[in-house]
Amino acid sequence: MMINYVTSSSVKQHEAALDRMFRDRKRVFVDMLKWNVPVDGPYERDQFDDEYAEYIIMCEPVSGRHLGSLRILRTDRPHILGDLFHMLCEGEVPTGPEIRELTRLCLSPDLRAVDRLKVRNRLFTTAVEYALLNGIRGYTGVAAMAWYSQLLSLGWRCTPLGFPRLVEGAQVAALIAHIEHDTINLFREAGTYNSGDIQISYDLRRAA
Repeated sequence: MMINYVTSSSVKQHEAALDRMFRDRKRVFVDMLKWNVPVDGPYERDQFDDEYAEYIIMCEPVSGRHLGSLRILRTDRPHILGDLFHMLCEGEVPTGPEIRELTRLCLSPDLRAVDRLKVRNRLFTTAVEYALLNGIRGYTGVAAMAWYSQLLSLGWRCTPLGFPRLVEGAQVAALIAHIEHDTINLFREAGTYNSGDIQISYDLRRAA
């Protein structure tokens, strides 16, 4: 499996990976889950997929097939929790250069169940490594309550930012997943730590 870390400065070299990611996002979020989100032709792409968005994209090395991806948004700019779901926070929405938002976890619908777990774990492990390399103290997010227990089982240390609310028929909540010195050990203890190689870590540091 190959990890692509995509920023505004590397969009051109990752055009194929982005194309496949946006197509799979439409297949998953629009066609399968019926989310009420913007559609751009064959793509699921919204106003936050701008020049400031960053992506972790996992691809099959030979075919380039999209296996899974995550979007990382700065919180000192427009982002989902701050702009669309701020009502989920009892206090102020956490923002700042040391806070990012994780969103649009997308796993290819073509993956087998066992492979979905491997890809999910690799994506979240990469997000933790990226945070530790770049001084990020936490990731905010909006999650359905069914997902909250799964996040805890992965090894994340999470704090709810408010009470769950019913949004478009689903109970959702805002949370922050803390990045601390022992986060990787928590993932190891949970059996979900799936690290990439040294080259991946170097690429993440260089792209930051």
